[in-house]
Amino acid sequence: MNIKKGDMVIVRRGKDRGTPDKPKIGKVLHVFPNTNRLIVENVNMISRHTRPTQRNPKGGIIRKESPISRANVAPYCKSCGAATKVSYKVIRESGSVDRKIRICRRCGETI
Repeated sequence: MNIKKGDMVIVRRGKDRGTPDKPKIGKVLHVFPNTNRLIVENVNMISRHTRPTQRNPKGGIIRKESPISRANVAPYCKSCGAATKVSYKVIRESGSVDRKIRICRRCGETI
């Protein structure tokens, strides 16, 4: 999976995709690689009815994010301002250590 925690993604499909002139963009909070799903900030919100507990004595309705499929989002490049594909580049550092970085295919900036 080429999306990691902390990345900015744009929602391409589903009920939370936004409008063509103002698409929904959010930060990835959690990634589930086994199920190919991820949690994006303020996307795919659900209402959870909770009963009173010691932590939450009032109980009530809590709004929180639920997982969204990886196929419905794309990485977002801040310098391009659009969805992009991810490419990789290997940087040789001093010694025998190689570092692999992710770059935008449109502009070449690091993601």
